[in-house]
Amino acid sequence: MKTGLVWDERYMWYDFGSYASVFNDYRFIQPGTQPETPESKRRILNLLETAGLLEQLKLIKPACVSNEELALVHDLDYINRVAEISADHGGYAGSGLLMPSGGFELAALAAGGTKAAIDAVLNKEVSNAYALVRPPGHHAEKDTGMALCVFSNIAVAVKSAMQEHGLRKVAIIDWDAHHGNGTESAFYSDPSVLTLSIHQDQMIYGRGFVEHNGEGDGEGYNLNIPLPPGSGTGAYLTAFERIIIPAVTQFGPDLIVVASGLDAGFSDPTARMLLHSESFRLMTRYTMELAANVCSGNLVLSHEGGYDPTMTPFLALAIFEELSGLKSRITKEDNPFEGPYTGFIVEEHQKLSEQQDQFLQRAENMLRFIT
Repeated sequence: MKTGLVWDERYMWYDFGSYASVFNDYRFIQPGTQPETPESKRRILNLLETAGLLEQLKLIKPACVSNEELALVHDLDYINRVAEISADHGGYAGSGLLMPSGGFELAALAAGGTKAAIDAVLNKEVSNAYALVRPPGHHAEKDTGMALCVFSNIAVAVKSAMQEHGLRKVAIIDWDAHHGNGTESAFYSDPSVLTLSIHQDQMIYGRGFVEHNGEGDGEGYNLNIPLPPGSGTGAYLTAFERIIIPAVTQFGPDLIVVASGLDAGFSDPTARMLLHSESFRLMTRYTMELAANVCSGNLVLSHEGGYDPTMTPFLALAIFEELSGLKSRITKEDNPFEGPYTGFIVEEHQKLSEQQDQFLQRAENMLRFIT
């Protein structure tokens, strides 16, 4: 079977406005652009095509999730408010989160794209799938949008899929550089969903602490792995080996979903981590092997962050090559972000520093193996 790709041109039409909107009535600097634009996502598709991979993937067409499905995660008052703002020429769905006219349908389509990817994998139409959706979702809370996220795409899709497909357990791995606070909130007291977030420490202020590991019946089923700025491949792979793989293996899910943010890339404007193409290739390989061992290979990735429009496509290409088992026509020499000038990033950050080990040890101490 082929790897599935969820794509719809309409994802590119969500308009977050100029960066001046973040400051509202800020009048003393020339407005720039929001970091979240269509460019990085569209260029992923462009690179997949020119690299010769696109035609070898199975295209999956999404549909909007229903209001009832959104209500599995979000308050009805919030859903209705977003719909009204969208119908009334736009406004704000959360702090600094611009909702353009027609944005409600596009946000519902993003959640629907993640759901379509899950359906295709569970129905054995594809071997695995990547939902290249927009706007992102992992920061959206129950009653408000946040940080460019309107609806919690993965949380909505997972809850809907658990009902429709009778899934007992799902594991969600979030490797976006920013903490997946919205996904965490959606399942914080739910022992049927294991949520793991590996992120740059305190990029979402006050969230993502090691000590935040679930409550009530869900205690132990939320694992945060904060890392200090400047952590590279070695820290991420060690986190997989010491925390993520053991936890997911013990949990035994029916499906693994990855919140695939690519903003941990070393040139991303929103974070200060030092990953490169091979980092994401190896994390994908680890995750595929994990899925093969625990859930018959059932694996879905849903796109989140990644804001450097030139580097992000090459990070995604490595993921797609690994997911599909195909080799593109792009060589290492063709990748401008794997050349000699990046050597120090690749070489100097493979090893684990003492500070990184301390961060990981604290996270490892929070492991709760509950079957």
